[in-house]
Amino acid sequence: MAATAPPPELQERPRAADSLSWDRFGLPVIASRMFTLIGSVVVLLCVCGSFLMEGGSLLLLWHPGEVIIIVGSAFGAFVTSNPIKVVKGSFAAALGLVKRPRYKREDYVDLLKLLYDVLVKIRKSGMLAIEADIEQPANSKLFTDYPRIMADHHMIEFITDCLRLIVGGNLDPHELESLLEYELETHHQEAQQPAHAVQRVADALPGFGIVAAVLGIVDTMASIDGADTGTIGRKVGAALVGTFLGILIAYGFVGPIAAAIEHRVHEEGKAFEVVKMALVASVRGYAPPVAVEFARKLLWSDVRPTFADLEHHLKGKKREPQKEKESVPA
Repeated sequence: MAATAPPPELQERPRAADSLSWDRFGLPVIASRMFTLIGSVVVLLCVCGSFLMEGGSLLLLWHPGEVIIIVGSAFGAFVTSNPIKVVKGSFAAALGLVKRPRYKREDYVDLLKLLYDVLVKIRKSGMLAIEADIEQPANSKLFTDYPRIMADHHMIEFITDCLRLIVGGNLDPHELESLLEYELETHHQEAQQPAHAVQRVADALPGFGIVAAVLGIVDTMASIDGADTGTIGRKVGAALVGTFLGILIAYGFVGPIAAAIEHRVHEEGKAFEVVKMALVASVRGYAPPVAVEFARKLLWSDVRPTFADLEHHLKGKKREPQKEKESVPA
């Protein structure tokens, strides 16, 4: 008997193009990514628009010297205080905010299906049956059936390392869970370094704004003798722009970017926790469907497949060989 079609509420949403996917809230993923840019545009529009509404001119805020003092000094301090790996990672993480998240709902479904296949093979054929798969995952059909997971080499390395421990380590569930928790803690700390580095820059920017303002006041005081009121006013205004820019860049742009990077790290780290939970549950003796269900429960609500949806994917996968077998004429 052929596999039955999923109920209408579980069927995939029609797509305008294969590359267009949808999040849990019915928005295209590309629209969700645009919110990162939209927030920054809103900050600029509100600040500059209000200033213009009060009769100001944007040229009054344009002082390249102040920008160089604030941005240049902050960048220099950023480079001085962080290793080159964190500097590169910070720029990569900031640019990555406008890209697709590494794991969306369909990717988690693939990850859970991969874990299910691995655990079923272990239960049916024994631990040693997957030794060749974990040594050469690129040549293993068990892994290559899921190209989106294979594209994340960190995830594949984590899965295969965990399976090596299970196959050859002879660890009890508590020892395995403790070891994996230590590994995940180290991974999360390393992944959060760019966010912390960017946040420290945000904390320092108001101080550099004050430095620019003080230097502007010093220049004003040096030329106060014989200067008219208009000249002094322009110089004091230019000095105050330094304080304004330091605070605006810190709280309007750099701070939110640091927070967004941290959120992205937490989202992407959840995939590793899913793998840990499934493998530990399996070592504790739970059947593959139950172990995968334990892992599913860890996912955030916006990317978590429903129980019925995941069950359909798993059962549909199991029915495929049956369908092929029945199609062979007697």
